[in-house]
Amino acid sequence: MDSIPGFIAIEVGDADLPVAIAWTLPDGQLKHTLVQPGPDWLENEQASLGDYSEDELEMMGVSPIDILRELEADHFNGTLYSNGLVDDERALAWMFNEYGIEPFIDLAPAESLYEGLSHGEWHRQRSDLFNELGLEPFKPEDELQVMLTLHVREMGYPDQ
Repeated sequence: MDSIPGFIAIEVGDADLPVAIAWTLPDGQLKHTLVQPGPDWLENEQASLGDYSEDELEMMGVSPIDILRELEADHFNGTLYSNGLVDDERALAWMFNEYGIEPFIDLAPAESLYEGLSHGEWHRQRSDLFNELGLEPFKPEDELQVMLTLHVREMGYPDQ
């Protein structure tokens, strides 16, 4: 099988704060972690951490700079494919801006990988796969599993 495109998914709280992130490696493996909030992220009254508490993210999360270093090591100057560009772009911007780092990856819509699928058809198949696999939308690791499964099916790879 050819290498798998890089997929990324980010779970956000209110105000597009990143709370969890996951991405794929060329061999299809997943990396996933919770995100420790930056020191001033919660100063905005509209900001919240979604389903997580600040203590959970502080204890179990990884600092944004460490996440960015890992992402850079895996995908420097690469394109990562996402199901929700606006949320993902804003969430990544929080992390890049926190450290004054210029973005070193490009984001593209995942459906752009498949010439034979319209935008609507890609989203329908994505929705069907969540049901078929019993996974939860918007959880980064589940989003990646669905995007990987859809990719394997669309590209005609034998079942893994």
